[in-house]
Amino acid sequence: MKKLAGLLLSALFFLSSQIAMAQTYTIYGERMTQSYPTMAGEKLMNGIVNAATGFVELPKTIILTSQRDGAPYGLTVGLLTGLIHTVGRTVFGALDIATFFIPTRPTVYPPYIWQDFHKETTYG
Repeated sequence: MKKLAGLLLSALFFLSSQIAMAQTYTIYGERMTQSYPTMAGEKLMNGIVNAATGFVELPKTIILTSQRDGAPYGLTVGLLTGLIHTVGRTVFGALDIATFFIPTRPTVYPPYIWQDFHKETTYG
């Protein structure tokens, strides 16, 4: 009987953690509540996509810098900045893959390269 009670208490303990792990947070001005598996899955997917598409940062940054400051500046400073953003998005994507079991908000903004393509990438 004691073993059965212990088993039931253990089962309740493990099942209740899913409710406790549901978090409410705000991203881009939108209040969201998601469970741990959903948040961990989103972080894993975000990491895979960012690691695979990090190379798109190079032309994106060259284009944005050229539009803002002119073609010569875009082809020099934009190229160097694009290389830094390429490495940054790829590395942060790999880190998100490695730490997906610790769900956090996206480190790279915009979270995916195709979102807000007209804005330069930031980190934090």
